[in-house]
Amino acid sequence: MQQYTDKEVFNQRFSNINEEMKVKKRETKYDEWLADYETEIENCQSTIVDLGCGLGNNTLYLIKKGKQVLACDYSEVAIQTIQKEIPQASTKLFDMSQGFPIEDCFTDIVVADLCIHYFTEEATRKIICEIKRILKPNGIFLFRVNSVNDTKFISNGLSIDDNFIWQPEWKKSKRIFDEESIRYFFADWKIEKMKEEKMLRYEIEKIVWNCAVRKEE
Repeated sequence: MQQYTDKEVFNQRFSNINEEMKVKKRETKYDEWLADYETEIENCQSTIVDLGCGLGNNTLYLIKKGKQVLACDYSEVAIQTIQKEIPQASTKLFDMSQGFPIEDCFTDIVVADLCIHYFTEEATRKIICEIKRILKPNGIFLFRVNSVNDTKFISNGLSIDDNFIWQPEWKKSKRIFDEESIRYFFADWKIEKMKEEKMLRYEIEKIVWNCAVRKEE
């Protein structure tokens, strides 16, 4: 059974979305989950790292708040879209599971919206360690991940290991989270927010966890 989502699945998906939707429409469509962290974002003086930036919903939100943003993805289509449509942002193309080409203590804020849930437990742990490495002391990690209650994805999925599902129809793997698993992965972080909620992404309703965890020294 395949364990990881191929890069070309994301490239094709982003290419299709680019055909369907222009940046002005996307501008009005991004949800404002980051507004929950307005104080942290407003006070941030460093470049904010947007992991798994996709087509730039969160990058655009942060740019509009006057912030410097490093938008990161492993899809060439995603990075090319950011470079063309949000040129104010810097970009990096890399696979998170292979380490981050970013210096230690680079930023006060890392954002990861629906992108750290595609991996095995070992890879997820490695990614979380890399996020901690690039955060400055007392830095904060803001993220959303799919919930175990997101039954649309789980339906007809094949279990790879505990809470890690392969969905043959979409050719995607996802790790689904509950409160216990979030606490497990972030046991050595200070958890400041952990809220299950509904959201829309590309007109599809999802159930996700909206979380904020702080690096503790």
